[in-house]
Amino acid sequence: MDREKLRELRERTGAGIVDCQKALSENEGDIEKAVETLRKKGLALAAKKVGRITKEGIVDAYIHPGDRLGVLVEVNCETDFVARNTEFRRFVRDIALQIAASEPMVVTREELAPEVIEREKEIYRSMVQDMKKKPEIVEKIVAGKLEKFYTDVCLLEQPFVKIPEKTVADYLKEQIAKFGENIVVRRFVRFRLGE
Repeated sequence: MDREKLRELRERTGAGIVDCQKALSENEGDIEKAVETLRKKGLALAAKKVGRITKEGIVDAYIHPGDRLGVLVEVNCETDFVARNTEFRRFVRDIALQIAASEPMVVTREELAPEVIEREKEIYRSMVQDMKKKPEIVEKIVAGKLEKFYTDVCLLEQPFVKIPEKTVADYLKEQIAKFGENIVVRRFVRFRLGE
């Protein structure tokens, strides 16, 4: 086994020696493929950790330059060891920046009040009515517009501002895989001067 490849793979992924050796041997020494294998494995493990209890974490405050916009966000994790980690704090700051930049209403779509969803559906139906489409086509159009609405107002469904090809949920799953424990964006408040 090439020690340099092993060292590089460990530095790039943060995975353990045994996992890196296994990934390199499975991918015939190809570092890029080994990185991809470890990332997939990490994301699969992250999915298993999602249900675990998160009672530690931090509350972060972000004030946008000009002092006219501020965000408070609570992000929870399982241990105070992770909560004190500088990379975890950087992640929480990224979430605060996302909230400041993208103006979400809620963390997940499940938090949206049913009357908000119904109001949006009615607006979309009235927009489509003039097109004289069949009812099933109207409902498909309404469902599509509703998905776009979720992307706009639900934090975890928004494109991540620093890497737009990822959603915030994808970024969160990567952090769960990296830290090896469940992480939850619990709640946030966004303040704009005069609102």
